[in-house]
Amino acid sequence: MTSLIHHHVIENVLQYKMRGKVAYLGNLSAMSALQITYVKPYDHPSGKGYQRPVDSQRCNDFAMYLSKGDDALFTPILLNAESNWEFSAYDKSRASFGRLICRGKASLMDGQHRLGGIKRYTQDTHSEISVPFLAFHYLDEDEEIMLFDTINTKAKGIGISLSKYLHRNSDDNSWVATQLIIRGDSPFHFNSTLTGKRSVGRHVTLQNLYKMLELLTKAEHVANLDKEEKLMLCLVYFNAIKEQFNKEWLNYKEYRLTHIVCLNALAIAGNEVFSISVGEEKRTIDYNQVTKCVKKLKNVEWSSTGPLRYIKGLSGSRTLANELISQMV
Repeated sequence: MTSLIHHHVIENVLQYKMRGKVAYLGNLSAMSALQITYVKPYDHPSGKGYQRPVDSQRCNDFAMYLSKGDDALFTPILLNAESNWEFSAYDKSRASFGRLICRGKASLMDGQHRLGGIKRYTQDTHSEISVPFLAFHYLDEDEEIMLFDTINTKAKGIGISLSKYLHRNSDDNSWVATQLIIRGDSPFHFNSTLTGKRSVGRHVTLQNLYKMLELLTKAEHVANLDKEEKLMLCLVYFNAIKEQFNKEWLNYKEYRLTHIVCLNALAIAGNEVFSISVGEEKRTIDYNQVTKCVKKLKNVEWSSTGPLRYIKGLSGSRTLANELISQMV
Protein backbone atom coordinates (compact mmCIF):
# COMPACT_ATOMS: atom_id res chain seq x y z
CA MET A 1 0.00 0.00 0.00
CA THR A 2 1.17 3.56 -0.56
CA SER A 3 2.30 5.58 2.41
CA LEU A 4 -0.67 7.88 1.83
CA ILE A 5 -3.10 5.08 2.58
CA HIS A 6 -0.94 3.89 5.44
CA HIS A 7 -1.61 7.07 7.33
CA HIS A 8 -5.07 7.86 6.14
CA VAL A 9 -7.29 9.09 8.96
CA ILE A 10 -11.06 9.66 8.91
CA GLU A 11 -12.31 11.93 11.69
CA ASN A 12 -15.72 12.10 13.43
CA VAL A 13 -16.75 8.50 12.92
CA LEU A 14 -19.49 6.72 14.80
CA GLN A 15 -18.86 3.07 15.69
CA TYR A 16 -21.88 0.83 16.25
CA LYS A 17 -23.07 -2.74 15.84
CA MET A 18 -25.38 -4.06 13.19
CA ARG A 19 -26.59 -7.60 13.81
CA GLY A 20 -23.56 -8.25 15.99
CA LYS A 21 -21.11 -6.92 13.42
CA VAL A 22 -19.01 -3.86 14.10
CA ALA A 23 -19.70 -1.05 11.62
CA TYR A 24 -18.68 2.57 11.13
CA LEU A 25 -20.66 5.57 9.93
CA GLY A 26 -19.02 8.75 8.70
CA ASN A 27 -18.04 10.72 5.66
CA LEU A 28 -14.87 11.42 3.73
CA SER A 29 -13.75 13.62 0.90
CA ALA A 30 -14.24 12.42 -2.65
CA MET A 31 -10.47 12.27 -3.12
CA SER A 32 -10.06 10.04 -0.07
CA ALA A 33 -12.99 7.85 -1.06
CA LEU A 34 -11.34 7.15 -4.41
CA GLN A 35 -7.94 6.47 -2.82
CA ILE A 36 -8.95 4.09 -0.05
CA THR A 37 -11.52 1.89 -1.81
CA TYR A 38 -11.26 -0.77 -4.49
CA VAL A 39 -13.68 -2.95 -6.40
CA LYS A 40 -13.67 -6.76 -6.72
CA PRO A 41 -14.70 -7.43 -10.33
CA TYR A 42 -16.82 -10.52 -11.06
CA ASP A 43 -13.89 -12.09 -12.97
CA HIS A 44 -11.44 -11.64 -10.08
CA PRO A 45 -8.86 -14.48 -10.16
CA SER A 46 -9.74 -15.41 -6.54
CA GLY A 47 -13.16 -16.54 -7.76
CA LYS A 48 -14.60 -14.32 -5.00
CA GLY A 49 -15.29 -11.24 -7.13
CA TYR A 50 -18.81 -10.12 -7.86
CA GLN A 51 -18.99 -6.54 -9.19
CA ARG A 52 -20.40 -5.80 -12.64
CA PRO A 53 -18.15 -3.92 -15.08
CA VAL A 54 -18.73 -0.24 -14.42
CA ASP A 55 -21.26 1.40 -16.76
CA SER A 56 -19.73 4.74 -17.76
CA GLN A 57 -23.13 6.07 -18.85
CA ARG A 58 -24.50 5.57 -15.34
CA CYS A 59 -21.45 7.35 -13.89
CA ASN A 60 -21.99 10.26 -16.29
CA ASP A 61 -25.68 10.37 -15.39
CA PHE A 62 -24.77 10.59 -11.72
CA ALA A 63 -22.22 13.35 -12.41
CA MET A 64 -24.98 15.24 -14.25
CA TYR A 65 -27.29 14.71 -11.28
CA LEU A 66 -24.65 16.13 -8.90
CA SER A 67 -24.30 19.22 -11.08
CA LYS A 68 -27.88 20.16 -10.12
CA GLY A 69 -26.42 21.54 -6.90
CA ASP A 70 -27.87 21.48 -3.40
CA ASP A 71 -30.86 19.30 -4.27
CA ALA A 72 -28.65 16.43 -5.41
CA LEU A 73 -28.66 14.26 -2.29
CA PHE A 74 -27.49 10.65 -2.32
CA THR A 75 -27.18 7.65 -0.03
CA PRO A 76 -23.98 6.37 1.65
CA ILE A 77 -21.62 4.03 -0.16
CA LEU A 78 -21.20 0.62 1.46
CA LEU A 79 -17.75 -0.73 2.32
CA ASN A 80 -16.06 -3.79 3.79
CA ALA A 81 -12.95 -2.56 5.60
CA GLU A 82 -11.61 -6.14 5.77
CA SER A 83 -10.02 -5.43 9.21
CA ASN A 84 -7.74 -2.82 7.58
CA TRP A 85 -9.35 0.06 9.46
CA GLU A 86 -8.81 0.60 13.15
CA PHE A 87 -11.12 2.66 15.33
CA SER A 88 -9.86 4.86 18.13
CA ALA A 89 -12.29 6.69 20.44
CA TYR A 90 -11.70 10.36 21.28
CA ASP A 91 -12.41 9.82 24.98
CA LYS A 92 -13.71 7.16 27.33
CA SER A 93 -17.01 8.90 28.08
CA ARG A 94 -18.01 8.61 24.40
CA ALA A 95 -16.47 5.32 23.43
CA SER A 96 -18.35 5.05 20.16
CA PHE A 97 -17.19 8.39 18.69
CA GLY A 98 -13.70 8.76 17.28
CA ARG A 99 -11.38 8.38 14.30
CA LEU A 100 -10.54 5.58 11.89
CA ILE A 101 -6.95 4.87 10.98
CA CYS A 102 -6.96 3.25 7.54
CA ARG A 103 -3.98 0.96 6.95
CA GLY A 104 -5.37 -0.56 3.76
CA LYS A 105 -8.12 -0.24 1.19
CA ALA A 106 -11.76 -1.15 1.80
CA SER A 107 -13.77 -3.19 -0.68
CA LEU A 108 -16.58 -1.14 -2.27
CA MET A 109 -19.73 -3.26 -2.09
CA ASP A 110 -22.36 -0.76 -3.18
CA GLY A 111 -21.83 2.59 -4.87
CA GLN A 112 -19.34 2.15 -7.71
CA HIS A 113 -21.50 4.21 -10.08
CA ARG A 114 -21.97 6.91 -7.45
CA LEU A 115 -18.20 7.03 -6.87
CA GLY A 116 -17.51 7.00 -10.62
CA GLY A 117 -19.91 9.93 -11.05
CA ILE A 118 -18.38 11.76 -8.07
CA LYS A 119 -14.91 11.31 -9.59
CA ARG A 120 -16.08 12.72 -12.91
CA TYR A 121 -17.95 15.60 -11.25
CA THR A 122 -15.05 16.65 -8.98
CA GLN A 123 -12.56 16.49 -11.87
CA ASP A 124 -14.81 18.52 -14.19
CA THR A 125 -15.67 21.16 -11.61
CA HIS A 126 -12.36 21.16 -9.65
CA SER A 127 -14.45 20.96 -6.49
CA GLU A 128 -14.56 18.70 -3.45
CA ILE A 129 -17.61 16.82 -2.25
CA SER A 130 -18.27 14.95 0.97
CA VAL A 131 -19.12 11.26 0.53
CA PRO A 132 -21.10 9.50 3.28
CA PHE A 133 -20.17 5.87 3.99
CA LEU A 134 -21.20 2.86 6.03
CA ALA A 135 -18.28 0.46 6.52
CA PHE A 136 -18.30 -2.97 8.11
CA HIS A 137 -15.15 -3.64 10.13
CA TYR A 138 -14.89 -7.14 8.65
CA LEU A 139 -17.00 -9.37 6.45
CA ASP A 140 -15.59 -12.56 5.01
CA GLU A 141 -15.77 -12.95 1.24
CA ASP A 142 -18.92 -15.05 1.26
CA GLU A 143 -20.74 -12.67 3.60
CA GLU A 144 -19.74 -9.80 1.34
CA ILE A 145 -21.09 -11.52 -1.79
CA MET A 146 -24.31 -12.45 0.01
CA LEU A 147 -24.89 -8.86 1.13
CA PHE A 148 -24.19 -7.57 -2.37
CA ASP A 149 -26.74 -10.03 -3.76
CA THR A 150 -29.34 -8.99 -1.18
CA ILE A 151 -28.92 -5.30 -1.94
CA ASN A 152 -29.30 -5.88 -5.65
CA THR A 153 -32.10 -8.43 -5.69
CA LYS A 154 -34.07 -8.79 -2.45
CA ALA A 155 -34.06 -5.12 -1.48
CA LYS A 156 -35.94 -4.28 -4.65
CA GLY A 157 -36.39 -0.78 -5.96
CA ILE A 158 -39.62 0.88 -4.95
CA GLY A 159 -41.36 -0.36 -8.09
CA ILE A 160 -42.64 1.64 -11.01
CA SER A 161 -46.15 2.24 -9.66
CA LEU A 162 -44.96 3.78 -6.43
CA SER A 163 -42.38 5.83 -8.31
CA LYS A 164 -45.15 7.20 -10.57
CA TYR A 165 -47.15 8.07 -7.45
CA LEU A 166 -44.19 9.94 -5.97
CA HIS A 167 -43.91 12.00 -9.19
CA ARG A 168 -47.59 12.91 -9.21
CA ASN A 169 -46.90 16.61 -8.58
CA SER A 170 -44.43 17.03 -11.41
CA ASP A 171 -45.86 14.73 -14.06
CA ASP A 172 -49.43 15.15 -15.37
CA ASN A 173 -50.07 11.51 -16.24
CA SER A 174 -48.89 10.41 -12.79
CA TRP A 175 -51.27 12.92 -11.24
CA VAL A 176 -54.23 11.85 -13.40
CA ALA A 177 -53.54 8.14 -12.81
CA THR A 178 -53.34 8.77 -9.04
CA GLN A 179 -56.65 10.68 -9.11
CA LEU A 180 -58.31 7.86 -11.06
CA ILE A 181 -57.46 5.57 -8.17
CA ILE A 182 -58.15 7.76 -5.15
CA ARG A 183 -61.32 9.56 -6.26
CA GLY A 184 -64.56 7.92 -5.18
CA ASP A 185 -66.30 8.93 -8.42
CA SER A 186 -63.76 7.08 -10.56
CA PRO A 187 -64.66 3.68 -12.01
CA PHE A 188 -61.14 2.53 -11.08
CA HIS A 189 -61.51 3.44 -7.40
CA PHE A 190 -62.40 -0.10 -6.33
CA ASN A 191 -60.36 -2.21 -8.72
CA SER A 192 -56.95 -0.57 -8.70
CA THR A 193 -53.93 -0.18 -6.44
CA LEU A 194 -51.42 2.63 -5.89
CA THR A 195 -48.39 0.59 -4.95
CA GLY A 196 -48.20 -1.89 -7.82
CA LYS A 197 -49.08 -4.82 -5.57
CA ARG A 198 -52.09 -6.60 -7.03
CA SER A 199 -54.58 -8.27 -4.71
CA VAL A 200 -57.99 -9.88 -5.03
CA GLY A 201 -60.30 -7.38 -6.71
CA ARG A 202 -57.48 -4.88 -7.24
CA HIS A 203 -55.87 -5.97 -10.47
CA VAL A 204 -55.16 -2.60 -12.13
CA THR A 205 -51.94 -0.91 -10.97
CA LEU A 206 -51.00 2.74 -11.14
CA GLN A 207 -48.38 1.73 -13.70
CA ASN A 208 -51.12 0.16 -15.88
CA LEU A 209 -53.21 3.33 -15.71
CA TYR A 210 -50.17 5.45 -16.53
CA LYS A 211 -49.49 3.43 -19.68
CA MET A 212 -53.19 3.57 -20.55
CA LEU A 213 -53.19 7.38 -20.23
CA GLU A 214 -50.24 7.63 -22.60
CA LEU A 215 -52.30 5.78 -25.24
CA LEU A 216 -55.45 7.75 -24.42
CA THR A 217 -53.99 11.25 -24.67
CA LYS A 218 -51.66 10.71 -27.61
CA ALA A 219 -53.35 13.18 -29.95
CA GLU A 220 -51.33 16.38 -29.69
CA HIS A 221 -54.18 18.77 -28.89
CA VAL A 222 -55.39 16.33 -26.19
CA ALA A 223 -51.90 15.96 -24.73
CA ASN A 224 -51.77 19.76 -24.39
CA LEU A 225 -54.85 19.97 -22.17
CA ASP A 226 -54.21 20.68 -18.53
CA LYS A 227 -54.33 17.82 -16.07
CA GLU A 228 -57.79 18.66 -14.64
CA GLU A 229 -59.28 18.57 -18.15
CA LYS A 230 -57.55 15.28 -18.94
CA LEU A 231 -58.91 13.82 -15.71
CA MET A 232 -62.45 15.00 -16.51
CA LEU A 233 -62.26 13.43 -19.99
CA CYS A 234 -61.08 10.12 -18.53
CA LEU A 235 -63.80 10.10 -15.88
CA VAL A 236 -66.52 10.86 -18.43
CA TYR A 237 -65.23 8.23 -20.88
CA PHE A 238 -64.62 5.36 -18.46
CA ASN A 239 -67.74 6.06 -16.36
CA ALA A 240 -69.76 5.86 -19.58
CA ILE A 241 -68.12 2.51 -20.38
CA LYS A 242 -68.73 1.21 -16.86
CA GLU A 243 -72.37 2.30 -17.05
CA GLN A 244 -72.89 0.66 -20.41
CA PHE A 245 -71.23 -2.62 -19.38
CA ASN A 246 -71.80 -2.55 -15.65
CA LYS A 247 -71.86 -6.27 -14.88
CA GLU A 248 -68.81 -6.87 -17.12
CA TRP A 249 -66.90 -4.04 -15.42
CA LEU A 250 -67.52 -5.51 -11.98
CA ASN A 251 -66.74 -9.12 -12.82
CA TYR A 252 -63.04 -9.49 -13.58
CA LYS A 253 -63.16 -13.26 -13.50
CA GLU A 254 -65.81 -13.89 -16.13
CA TYR A 255 -65.29 -10.83 -18.33
CA ARG A 256 -62.18 -9.31 -19.87
CA LEU A 257 -63.38 -5.69 -19.96
CA THR A 258 -61.09 -4.51 -17.15
CA HIS A 259 -58.15 -6.73 -18.12
CA ILE A 260 -55.15 -4.63 -19.12
CA VAL A 261 -55.23 -5.72 -22.77
CA CYS A 262 -58.85 -4.48 -23.10
CA LEU A 263 -58.29 -1.28 -21.10
CA ASN A 264 -55.42 -0.46 -23.46
CA ALA A 265 -57.68 -1.16 -26.45
CA LEU A 266 -60.30 1.19 -24.98
CA ALA A 267 -57.55 3.77 -24.50
CA ILE A 268 -56.35 3.54 -28.12
CA ALA A 269 -59.97 3.86 -29.28
CA GLY A 270 -60.53 6.66 -26.74
CA ASN A 271 -57.68 8.60 -28.32
CA GLU A 272 -59.75 8.74 -31.53
CA VAL A 273 -62.90 9.72 -29.61
CA PHE A 274 -61.03 12.45 -27.72
CA SER A 275 -59.52 13.74 -30.97
CA ILE A 276 -62.97 14.58 -32.31
CA SER A 277 -64.37 15.75 -28.94
CA VAL A 278 -61.65 18.26 -28.12
CA GLY A 279 -61.54 21.37 -30.28
CA GLU A 280 -58.07 21.90 -31.75
CA GLU A 281 -58.33 25.67 -31.82
CA LYS A 282 -60.73 26.91 -29.15
CA ARG A 283 -59.86 24.36 -26.47
CA THR A 284 -63.51 23.40 -26.15
CA ILE A 285 -64.33 19.93 -24.90
CA ASP A 286 -67.56 18.24 -25.93
CA TYR A 287 -68.17 15.75 -23.12
CA ASN A 288 -71.54 14.78 -24.61
CA GLN A 289 -69.79 13.69 -27.78
CA VAL A 290 -67.64 11.34 -25.64
CA THR A 291 -70.66 9.63 -24.06
CA LYS A 292 -72.46 9.47 -27.42
CA CYS A 293 -69.53 7.61 -28.95
CA VAL A 294 -69.47 5.11 -26.08
CA LYS A 295 -73.22 4.50 -26.42
CA LYS A 296 -72.61 3.30 -29.98
CA LEU A 297 -70.67 0.34 -28.60
CA LYS A 298 -73.28 -2.35 -28.83
CA ASN A 299 -72.46 -5.98 -29.31
CA VAL A 300 -68.99 -6.30 -27.89
CA GLU A 301 -68.59 -9.77 -26.38
CA TRP A 302 -66.38 -9.19 -23.30
CA SER A 303 -66.69 -12.73 -21.95
CA SER A 304 -63.48 -14.49 -20.88
CA THR A 305 -64.53 -17.57 -22.82
CA GLY A 306 -65.45 -15.63 -25.98
CA PRO A 307 -63.22 -14.56 -28.87
CA LEU A 308 -61.41 -12.00 -26.69
CA ARG A 309 -59.70 -14.72 -24.70
CA TYR A 310 -57.07 -14.98 -27.44
CA ILE A 311 -56.00 -11.35 -27.55
CA LYS A 312 -52.67 -10.60 -25.90
CA GLY A 313 -50.21 -7.74 -25.65
CA LEU A 314 -50.27 -4.36 -27.31
CA SER A 315 -50.81 -5.85 -30.77
CA GLY A 316 -53.96 -7.54 -29.41
CA SER A 317 -55.07 -4.23 -27.94
CA ARG A 318 -54.59 -2.53 -31.31
CA THR A 319 -56.63 -5.14 -33.17
CA LEU A 320 -59.52 -4.82 -30.70
CA ALA A 321 -59.21 -1.00 -30.75
CA ASN A 322 -59.78 -0.95 -34.53
CA GLU A 323 -63.02 -2.84 -34.05
CA LEU A 324 -64.12 -0.48 -31.27
CA ILE A 325 -63.22 2.61 -33.33
CA SER A 326 -65.25 1.37 -36.28
CA GLN A 327 -68.33 1.25 -34.01
CA MET A 328 -67.76 4.48 -32.08
CA VAL A 329 -66.35 6.95 -34.56
